[in-house]
Amino acid sequence: MAILIIAEHNNQSLKGETRKVVQAATAIGGDITVLVAGFNCAGVAAEAAAIAGVSKVLSADNAAYEHQLAENVAALVTELGKDYSHILAAATTTGKNFLPRVAALLDVAQISDVIAIESADTFVRPIYAGNAIATVQSTDSIKVLTVRPAAFRAAETGNNAAVETIAVVQDAGVSRFISAELTKSERPELTAARVVISGGRGMQNGENFALLNGIADKLGAAIGASRAAVDAGFVPNDMQVGQTGKIVAPELYIAVGISGAIQHLAGMKDSKVIVAINKDAEAPIFQIADYGLVADLFTVLPELEQQL
Repeated sequence: MAILIIAEHNNQSLKGETRKVVQAATAIGGDITVLVAGFNCAGVAAEAAAIAGVSKVLSADNAAYEHQLAENVAALVTELGKDYSHILAAATTTGKNFLPRVAALLDVAQISDVIAIESADTFVRPIYAGNAIATVQSTDSIKVLTVRPAAFRAAETGNNAAVETIAVVQDAGVSRFISAELTKSERPELTAARVVISGGRGMQNGENFALLNGIADKLGAAIGASRAAVDAGFVPNDMQVGQTGKIVAPELYIAVGISGAIQHLAGMKDSKVIVAINKDAEAPIFQIADYGLVADLFTVLPELEQQL
């Protein structure tokens, strides 16, 4: 078997999600090839070659792939992917954008959000917002999978796989990059943070999210939010944790003023320790919390920060 993994990167460095996808691929068995499609991304290819278990790295270095436009990357992966038994990508915004196109072009069914590998053709994934787990067997000649990074540990490094430059250029010419608006923060990324503290509708407005800043600084935590808080305009949508936001599984997750809608729980219920602060004792979040505090968050948060 031959497995093709599409690397997640920003042209300067490899993102941690790729190492987790490689770890998932090792459970399938077979030779693992990592495709790095980008522009001036030689450093990314070198990082990918260092991941344990990788047999080869394909570097598609061209301006057409600089911003990982889904149409261009999908065409490239479709052309290369015909020689592989499995095509894998992380279940991130990028992976979810281009991989369904690949599956459609190859005329196979995609299996999304894989959280466990049972065999080369059998995979485990959550359904119904994580309330049920489905074991799916694929009979397609090429298996196309998105892997949930939070479900796997990162593969080790120390390898020295060969890096092969490929000259294939697929520019669909149907889309173009205009601009990117990036949120800069000294705090860790939500999906990579060891500690996450999130606020919900109970925060009442965006200004009150400042109450989380001091606690996050002392814990080295990322700050997230529920969809209700995002939809209310309290915070930008890149902070959303949940089924339609970011899936996180930190060592510690603190939910503040979050009732615990099923869509939010789907994005954080795999956290190692869950702490909930809510004045409603009947809030569903308490059903999965390891520690719960029924109290007014506006009283508790300053006290918590002071104690820390």
